[in-house]
Amino acid sequence: MSSKLNDNGIIESSRLMLPEHREAYLAHMHESNRKEKPILDEQEWQLIGQALMESYQERVAITLTVFDPFDDSVMRGVVDRIDQNRKEIKFVRGDEDYSFIPFKNILSASI
Repeated sequence: MSSKLNDNGIIESSRLMLPEHREAYLAHMHESNRKEKPILDEQEWQLIGQALMESYQERVAITLTVFDPFDDSVMRGVVDRIDQNRKEIKFVRGDEDYSFIPFKNILSASI
């Protein structure tokens, strides 16, 4: 009987985890995958600006890489509007699919 109570027997292996602890653990593991936003140099900002202006003026589709703390997203579409006051663009990906993307979140742009 003593072998079941000791040395990883029934009592040792019947540990429980509270739901609150499990949620906290999963949240911690999710946050540990967070990454820092890279700092772009002036030349990269100029290339991004040129691609955005060309897409806006000539209605040419471009590919944007947008920063996300967990997984960067790559989008293909056309710049519909450049808002200098709000510092964002309206990026159209389809007939009715669009999003507003802040300048600071754009990592790269190519035609």
